[in-house]
Amino acid sequence: MRTQSTAIAVGLMLLPLTGCSSNEPEAAASATTPPPTTTSTAPPAPKYLAFGQAVEVNNPANNSAARTTVLSYQQGGYKTQTSADQEFNTKGYVWATVEIKVCATKGTVQTSRFPWVLAYADGTRIEPSGVTYGDFPKPEYPYDAKVKAGDCVRGKTVFPVPSDQRPERVVYTTEVLPTPAEWAVPAK
Repeated sequence: MRTQSTAIAVGLMLLPLTGCSSNEPEAAASATTPPPTTTSTAPPAPKYLAFGQAVEVNNPANNSAARTTVLSYQQGGYKTQTSADQEFNTKGYVWATVEIKVCATKGTVQTSRFPWVLAYADGTRIEPSGVTYGDFPKPEYPYDAKVKAGDCVRGKTVFPVPSDQRPERVVYTTEVLPTPAEWAVPAK
């Protein structure tokens, strides 16, 4: 039998606790030692939306609402007049697109490509390109648009991304949502 003492500070008092352990499978625990409990400190696995699943976005400030979703993600394979490397003075970057659809369900909503980001497993986040070229994939998602109830806007937003990495999630970071909406990017 092995005995172990531990001191726990409670206020200004120190209370020694003594516990017993044994290699015998049915050894009884000391009356002063509570049975061991197991607690998991690992956070629960995050739950992300799948492409095509919509999130409701309500804006009480202007009495509007919309259903927003990501339809697809495509990386590389675009033939454009200017490569991502040329545009941003990088090496190993390509253009990628996220296809987005927003449908106003109440009032008039304001859409923009700038609350959208790509999130990588290492914590890197990439914002959409601020440039556009006539040969970018169509239809392009608007930089800024007003959409009235019953109408939708759909299009592709272009991102400069590292060609040897794939994002983990597409994140919608609008200030109207209490927490960002996130869609899982499927493996190739």
